[in-house]
Amino acid sequence: MKVTSAQIISRGLTLRCPNCGGRTLFQAGLSLELNKSCPSCGLRLEKDEGFFLGAMSLNYGVTLVGWLTPVALLWYGGVLGGALAAGLALGGSLLVPLLLYRASRSWQLMLYYFFFPRQLPANRRELSGREDENI
Repeated sequence: MKVTSAQIISRGLTLRCPNCGGRTLFQAGLSLELNKSCPSCGLRLEKDEGFFLGAMSLNYGVTLVGWLTPVALLWYGGVLGGALAAGLALGGSLLVPLLLYRASRSWQLMLYYFFFPRQLPANRRELSGREDENI
């Protein structure tokens, strides 16, 4: 394979194309708009309708476990007052998903190609000669 599992993970964590490693997942600037395909290598980023429901689940899980649970525990332990805890929970539940939006979409692509690395164009092998007969 040309693209290894370690490369897929490192590219996913750094918001890069899983196929070529280009910084081309999102449109220019701080846009939240995902490109339909990678401008560098042509990898189609939008698989099917609903493909990025996994990204929403990842984002929700990180927000719940990483933000809301600690705030609730601090409130329950008496460290935070009720109004402060409610404000932190409300503010965090709006801000954290927005901050993690791009990362969660990249993580979804990373997980997909980590488990299906042969789906990457760089990892598809050319079939020739006798190999065609075995398929």
